[in-house]
Amino acid sequence: MAIPITVLDCDLLLYGRGHRTLDRFKLDDVTDEYLMSMYGFPRQFIYYLVELLGASLSRPTQRSRAISPETQILAALGFYTSGSFQTRMGDTIGISQASMSRCVANVTEALVERALQFIRFPADDASVQALKDEFYGLAGMPGVIGVVDCIHVAIKAPNAEDLSYVNRKGLHSLNCLMVCDIRGALMTVETNWPGSLQDCAVLQQSSLSSQFEAGMHKESWLLGDSSFFLRTWLMTPLHIPETPAEYRYNMAHSATHSVIEKTFRTLCSRFRCLDGSKGALQYSPEKSSHIILACCVLHNISLEHGMDVWSSPGTGPVEQPPEEEYEHMESLDLEADRIRQELMLTHFS
Repeated sequence: MAIPITVLDCDLLLYGRGHRTLDRFKLDDVTDEYLMSMYGFPRQFIYYLVELLGASLSRPTQRSRAISPETQILAALGFYTSGSFQTRMGDTIGISQASMSRCVANVTEALVERALQFIRFPADDASVQALKDEFYGLAGMPGVIGVVDCIHVAIKAPNAEDLSYVNRKGLHSLNCLMVCDIRGALMTVETNWPGSLQDCAVLQQSSLSSQFEAGMHKESWLLGDSSFFLRTWLMTPLHIPETPAEYRYNMAHSATHSVIEKTFRTLCSRFRCLDGSKGALQYSPEKSSHIILACCVLHNISLEHGMDVWSSPGTGPVEQPPEEEYEHMESLDLEADRIRQELMLTHFS
């Protein structure tokens, strides 16, 4: 008589069919120091994430439904902040590496769904004016409401034929466009651009460019470095300053632009999955894009909860593909050049 063989799902054996949740790891059983060292965030912040994401992480259609939202969030934070699916970390919270991967996917999706809630430009006039005042107080640059730049995040090669993600260093990456305020809070994040695109091309094709070209935040501008074209809404440094006013303008521009460079260093030091030290993100471009965006959402939430953007240990300059200079083409936008000349005459002469 043949004996039927049943293929069993390991997670099903461990966790059941969703009638109970995993409670092997309790936040109350460990110290704040342990949580910070393992997951990069304090206890109250993790409790906030459980409240924020709990409903999404308890959806009955998810395979990992039997794993509590708390455990899923710890698994995801462990990956974001360490950059690897460590067996030790999975053992700590009582799940397998396969379950760790599903938890990261679930939490990432839940954070991406809330991106517009936490990453946005201020809409009211008072908040916009506050941005201008804060930036002016930093280095005397008037009219600035944000600083823009791009950062490359390494990903695995999508396939042998696809060269669109190969950057100038010959590595596969996503080129991510971001805008931050003076505190390092992100106001725009676009993480889906292939690494082969230069920064100026990313900005030109971005929704951010479309919004400013359509007249969003008139009489205000962003600051960008020399990898971008000068625009009426985007002030770049002069390639070869000659007058004292031009030198002062460039110095103020550099001091103000350094805010986003510090923000990038903080992102990569807090979320080690982005810094390449553990290798490239081992996901498709779409999933990698979502992981980057999820980390950016967490970054902004942490700021809202009083976690200083500059408090994370620095990792030194973020290494990026070499930039090219584009100032020789700025004369094509005569109105933008006029605005910059007027700015230097009025505020830096």
